[in-house]
Amino acid sequence: MSERKNSHSGDKRPVLPLKTRISLFFINTASDATRRRDGTVNRRLLHFFDNFSLRTPANPKPRNGVRTTDVAVDPSRDLWFRLFVPSHSESAGSDSQLLPLIVFFHGGGFVHLAPDFKAYDAVCRRFARKSPAVVVSVNYRLAPEHRYPAQYDDGFDVLRYIDDRRDILPENADLSRCFLAGDSAGANIAHHVTTRACESKFTHIKIIGLISIQPFFGGEERTESELELAELDAIVSIQRTDWMWEAFMPPGGGMDRDHEVINVSGPKAADISELDFPATMVVVAGFDSLKDWQKKYYEWLKKSGKEAYLVEYPKMIHAFYVFPELEESTQLISETKQFIEKQCSKVV
Repeated sequence: MSERKNSHSGDKRPVLPLKTRISLFFINTASDATRRRDGTVNRRLLHFFDNFSLRTPANPKPRNGVRTTDVAVDPSRDLWFRLFVPSHSESAGSDSQLLPLIVFFHGGGFVHLAPDFKAYDAVCRRFARKSPAVVVSVNYRLAPEHRYPAQYDDGFDVLRYIDDRRDILPENADLSRCFLAGDSAGANIAHHVTTRACESKFTHIKIIGLISIQPFFGGEERTESELELAELDAIVSIQRTDWMWEAFMPPGGGMDRDHEVINVSGPKAADISELDFPATMVVVAGFDSLKDWQKKYYEWLKKSGKEAYLVEYPKMIHAFYVFPELEESTQLISETKQFIEKQCSKVV
């Protein structure tokens, strides 16, 4: 895969199709309307929005070349995942037809969304079909009802569940070619689950790549991009991210935004230099207020001696990949496919 740099666009603001702008309006309206000043979320109102067909059920019959099923891991904490299997690979049996496994964590600021939301169902279908790969999309517990480290615990427990119950996946799913992936808050989770996995032992799973799409990191300081894009970012704002970090952090625990799980490359950063940390693809967009934190993450990985690739989309916004009408959304799928193929080619 190519490594792209030079993310600063000469455009003063993102140029987006009308369809995308309308979608963003409704996304921001729903997000702002359901966040309460007392730090809680109006889940009842969110369920009302579900009446507008925002979710889609699993479908064991192939749709867009992919069949899906929902698998319960721990019903007591609503931990489950949606399994995406390319239909053309179902009869595969030989080694040459083995498919890599992608374990995906959705975004939403640790507070919103789920694998059965249409946008994420569609994104994971594209990953499954285009890579091609078997995809597991994790439904983890949400803040503020469930705060740190619940999301990381859920992500790691799904890995352990898959490793212990190999037969839950298709026979041609190759667990020795496993990728963790996520976007925004999901990319934050994917990083920390990867770190925990590097410190653990698995029977079947071997993580060979991390796909970090516009990861949600932060810190006490305000970065240049957070300030410069305050009035231009179509989704992210300091007000929203501060609220989400407060919802994520346990109250009264002395935790702030410079904690190692938030400011991963900051002064309290964990030392991963001795870990067998996998190659990482970091995706950054020019009109994403979080881009400075994401670039610091990429630079920190390199300084830690890890293989890392920076892929930038100068004219794009946060979460651009969930809008299929954007050309860059398709480009990202292609870049991801190249990264997966490159890492898989190293496996003997």
